[in-house]
Amino acid sequence: MTATSPPRRGRGRPGNDQAAVLRAAVDLFNRKGYDATSIGDLAKELGVTKPAIYHHFDSKEDLLRLALDDALDELTTVVSNASAGSGTAYARLRDVIHRSVEVLVAHQPSVTLLLRIRGNTAVEQGALERRRWLDDRLAELVRDAVADGALRDDVPPDLVSRLLFGMVNSLVEWYRPEGTYDAASVADALVAIAFDGLARGQA
Repeated sequence: MTATSPPRRGRGRPGNDQAAVLRAAVDLFNRKGYDATSIGDLAKELGVTKPAIYHHFDSKEDLLRLALDDALDELTTVVSNASAGSGTAYARLRDVIHRSVEVLVAHQPSVTLLLRIRGNTAVEQGALERRRWLDDRLAELVRDAVADGALRDDVPPDLVSRLLFGMVNSLVEWYRPEGTYDAASVADALVAIAFDGLARGQA
């Protein structure tokens, strides 16, 4: 978990402020792949020159770092608060999964990008390390819930953690904000299905 420096500030051209450039970059990275996308491609997408991009960001890697931070920062806060919070481990675990769905929906383009990286750069490796930290904290909550007798004890906690996050992350493949189900409904359903299957005494 390393501190990151903020990008350079600047007004830029109307309609192409810092946030707009980052959104366009994330969309392009998701469509073409990070490695296959250049600053020139992004400039063409936005209808600006490359210097207009560099007015806001130092490099393509700077854009990637900020996009991955957008995907990870709020989820890191959610998991950290649950790890240090009060209440039963079971209740905190359910809340983490519910909130994780809400975070993914709110940051879906950036989370999609996060799930596609492979550790080819230092920025990607740092993001993957943060994902491992999240998995470890979730597994600790699972262990605590098992120790409290709230969860079945025949499935390894590390595997439970990966399966739970896997269910949440699968939303990037099909969830659309304009679709039939809102984020709260999906979160409620996912938590109900996951924990009805995990609760002690269930088949």
